[in-house]
Amino acid sequence: MRAVLPWPWEAWPSEARLLIGLVGVWCVLGLLVLASASWWVAEREMGDGAFYLKRQLIWMVASWGLLLLGVRIPLRRWLHLAPLALLVGCMLVAATLVVGSTVNGASRWLVLGPLQLQPSELVKPFVVLQGAALFAHWRRIGLDQKLLWLGVFGVLILMILKQPNLSTAALTGLLLWLMALAAGVGLPLLLGAATAGGMLGAASILLNTYQRLRVVSFLNPWRDAQGDGYQLVQSLLAIGSGGLFGEGFGLSTQKLQYLPIQSTDFIFAVFAEEFGYVGSLVLLLFLLLFGFMGLRVALSCRSNQQRLVAMGCTTLLVGQSILNIAVASGAMPTTGLPLPMISYGGNSLMASLLICGLLIRCALESGGLAPISRASRRRRPASAR
Repeated sequence: MRAVLPWPWEAWPSEARLLIGLVGVWCVLGLLVLASASWWVAEREMGDGAFYLKRQLIWMVASWGLLLLGVRIPLRRWLHLAPLALLVGCMLVAATLVVGSTVNGASRWLVLGPLQLQPSELVKPFVVLQGAALFAHWRRIGLDQKLLWLGVFGVLILMILKQPNLSTAALTGLLLWLMALAAGVGLPLLLGAATAGGMLGAASILLNTYQRLRVVSFLNPWRDAQGDGYQLVQSLLAIGSGGLFGEGFGLSTQKLQYLPIQSTDFIFAVFAEEFGYVGSLVLLLFLLLFGFMGLRVALSCRSNQQRLVAMGCTTLLVGQSILNIAVASGAMPTTGLPLPMISYGGNSLMASLLICGLLIRCALESGGLAPISRASRRRRPASAR
């Protein structure tokens, strides 16, 4: 373990230790819930009940490699890499509009041999990093720099919206808006951005029939329980069937034949049916604890950039989780946001764990562990390595 960590474990601040422990628990929980949610479908469609679990395990190993990379590399290097990575991400998102693979009416995927890339997921960590770099120096940079990067963010959101992927576009816009608010950007600009974002979202719903139907079915899913409201109705039935303590691990019945996309967007419904109200409450308390630790890290950061990176990472992970749970429980219209570290999918897993690595890196640097240069690494005694 010492070979992959930048400092001895004993030197880590308590926030960093607790965060990596929470991420480990989150990942183990995700594998268990995914195993239960996907087993029956995998056995029926693939002839191997562990098909999705095995693939998720492979992605999990690769994603933890990214987390450790995020922990090892100084934050300033990540911030220097962010502009180029964000531009490459924009080009990949643009490529989905031209040569992307269309699934359920949305072109969100690039197929490269055996790999399927979802650029709108992979670009999220670099949106956080570049957003922090922009808003942390908002009062000191020129108008040309502000317009350049606001334009890049705007084009990225429009391209994601064009796929169409309203949920990810809205999450990206909301993330940047909250980071700008935390950085102290002027209120008129924030109000203007919020108004423009609301009008853009409303226009997307009016122009895309399937989005409009989702909003209508969300208001009264029982009106068309066998049609547009089917997903939400089955999700609500699963959650309601869990009762107080749940049916028990692996004993969900809605996942067998009724609940659609139970391994991704609606995996929380399977969790709620098997672990009940108490289990769901524990999960929400877990997210609250993770958010609290992320906020502690942000408040202890020594620079505005570090602080905004920590706040952006925490907002993205906890906010996306809350939105996914809200969709599954009928508090929001149905969207395509995965539940971080729990939903099946390698792209979401890699992005989420890299974000966790960046947050832990912020905790390390805010705890007084300065970035290690090559010269200082050579000067350290062998016992400290």
